[in-house]
Amino acid sequence: YSFYAYLSRMRYITRWGLMRNSVSENIQEHSHQVAVLAHALALISRELFDNKTIDPDRCATAALFHDAGEIITGDMPTPVKYYNSEIQEAYKDVEKIAEYKLLNELPQDIRAAYESIFKASDDESEQYMRRLVKAADKISALIKCIEEEKSGNSEFHTAYKTIHASVETMMDEMPEVK
Repeated sequence: YSFYAYLSRMRYITRWGLMRNSVSENIQEHSHQVAVLAHALALISRELFDNKTIDPDRCATAALFHDAGEIITGDMPTPVKYYNSEIQEAYKDVEKIAEYKLLNELPQDIRAAYESIFKASDDESEQYMRRLVKAADKISALIKCIEEEKSGNSEFHTAYKTIHASVETMMDEMPEVK
């Protein structure tokens, strides 16, 4: 099925397109790192903060697919994606269309299982899990900034400050992030 062929293209979508990179990163590598981090955050949430509704395996799976729509859209640079609320909303619509196109490449009998991975329900624990994936995504970006700066690439300094502030805010709201 084309869905799986599309997923294999994740390795061709480069991240951080507006920045000079010491080491390039693609969305396949990034998604793996986010899945590992999200799984760890979910385990910490469940085991240390007694959040028994969180499923670390489901969290890792959601993280593996969190950027899958970028197979179709490409990686939109953050300064553009979040420039204003109108662009942000328009891009969310584009992401939904891309995910819909991907899901339609699956056979009907397994599509619902993937839809539940791509689309969060209104359930409170599901929403919290999606927040853990977002936190893992930010932590992954922070790690990238740190690695680039350690490689002597000062171009990531501004990104580091912005992302670090975002992660610190998440620490205040989500103890497992801290």
